[in-house]
Amino acid sequence: MASDFSDSVTRCAKREDGGRVGVGCLDVGCAGGRRARGRRVDTGHTSDGRVDSAADDTLHEECGVFGVWAPDRDVARLAYFGLKALQHRGQESAGIAVGDGGTVMVRKDLGLIDQVFSDADLSTLTGQLAVGHVRYGTAGAKSWEAAQPHLSTINDVIIALAHNGTLVNTDELRRQLIDLGVPFLSNSDSEVATKLIGYFTQRTKHLREGIRKTMELIRGGYAMTLINEQALYAFRDPYGIRPLVLGKLPAAEDGDSQEPATEGWIVASETCALDIVGAEYVRDIRPGEILRISAEGLVSEQGVPAAAESAECIFEQVYFARPDSIMGGKSVYACRYDMGRRLALEAPVEADMVIGVPDSGLPPAEGYAHESGIPFGEGLIKNRYVARTFIQPTQELRAMGVRMKLNPLRDNIAGKRLVVIDDSIVRGTTMVQLVKMLRQAGAAEVHVRINSPEVVWPCFYGIDTDVQAQLISANKSVEEIRAYIGADSLAFLSVEGLLACVPQIGEPVCGGCAERGYCTACFTGVYPVAIPDSFGRDKFMPGYDPLNFTTPEPVSGHCVTEKERDRSWETAHGEA
Repeated sequence: MASDFSDSVTRCAKREDGGRVGVGCLDVGCAGGRRARGRRVDTGHTSDGRVDSAADDTLHEECGVFGVWAPDRDVARLAYFGLKALQHRGQESAGIAVGDGGTVMVRKDLGLIDQVFSDADLSTLTGQLAVGHVRYGTAGAKSWEAAQPHLSTINDVIIALAHNGTLVNTDELRRQLIDLGVPFLSNSDSEVATKLIGYFTQRTKHLREGIRKTMELIRGGYAMTLINEQALYAFRDPYGIRPLVLGKLPAAEDGDSQEPATEGWIVASETCALDIVGAEYVRDIRPGEILRISAEGLVSEQGVPAAAESAECIFEQVYFARPDSIMGGKSVYACRYDMGRRLALEAPVEADMVIGVPDSGLPPAEGYAHESGIPFGEGLIKNRYVARTFIQPTQELRAMGVRMKLNPLRDNIAGKRLVVIDDSIVRGTTMVQLVKMLRQAGAAEVHVRINSPEVVWPCFYGIDTDVQAQLISANKSVEEIRAYIGADSLAFLSVEGLLACVPQIGEPVCGGCAERGYCTACFTGVYPVAIPDSFGRDKFMPGYDPLNFTTPEPVSGHCVTEKERDRSWETAHGEA
């Protein structure tokens, strides 16, 4: 049940200019390296019986973000429905911030969107623009304090920010801000970005300039949406690692009104969130771009130069995005279907039926069946009412984890040679239980096929695989993994095969501002954004040498104040 609304809403006080500013948001509460095979795989369980996040054998992405500017609409409910469409991107916490021209009100809490918001909550959040967030934490505490949107109030500046991704150089930036008297309520990288924007905005008197200066300092993968009392902003990292799209809402129809209807704008992590609120996809937010939406219209400027070649996260196509979302002009479903067809060509096998592991394994299973000629069938039933479990006190209960979510359709698989398609094998624990379960249900053979390459390298840009020792493919060969999971055969899609199934590299992104490329660091060890030693230290196993893992420019001890004094951009462009 949602907690009392007043417990998590920004408290407000009058400003001298008559507006209100929040002064107390309760924010308190493969290729590229040598593989060292044969090492142990982390069990992922803590000594007190709790399940470490590493033991959850699925990939998790940082979060989903949603922003709306629509003066004639119920923006809180639009944000609520948009976040419902993005719930797959994060289930730990949810929040919505609404601006009404005079103040910004924030409501956030731990739990799913339905658990956090009641109808009464949404009725209280009134305004003309909103930003929302669903979170799975990869950087910072998994706590109420780390839930988003983050609020920053410095003098008369009030902003609420929602962030998807991970920043890799915030330790020194946080320290400098603390030395300058800026308070922090969590250890999340998102709060560092929020405080930087607030700090620079308060001094330059221009929010876009505060955003731009912040973008020049932070490094990593990020897609951010932000509001103040009157405007919605959206911006992405120079490589476009994390997705962010722009949509347009048609004018609301009101037969009783004599005023012309106003169109609205939406920004969201995926196009499926546009669909649910009736918005039309316009384009992707460009890498390095800052977009401002207000009563003055839509204004775009290049905050920082885009990289020569973008590095969009390839796992959006493999796993994270909903299959009904469109990326690069092609549906995610179609991409996954093609991955299955390619996998059938690369790793054929004689079998009686192809089944997919719900949900992301179903489209590639259909494609594998089509290409191979082996019938596609349903072999696993998913229980869609199982919430994530963080406390599993005994080994017996931990072993029940897969059975709680998936159950074999015995009559359909007994006596058959099965091809089982899944999106990835990360730590191996789930696939061990799945293969065992299928055999107990009577499967004669179990051939596992994975529609992505082996996950060998840690990710530092927003996926929760930042410790290489947890990855089974970094510890074992394909044959060793096959024996470990108990399958009759095992094969992964090649990197080349995967890239052949997604929108082609080399296509222009958004009018030719950059070449479309993909980040494949988790497969290849080639990292597009350099990682500070303090962030990547001890994350790699001995014998692994990542490519393009160069030492980034050091963050100087005074970079925040130096950036504050820098007026070169204002001199070149006039008023920000």
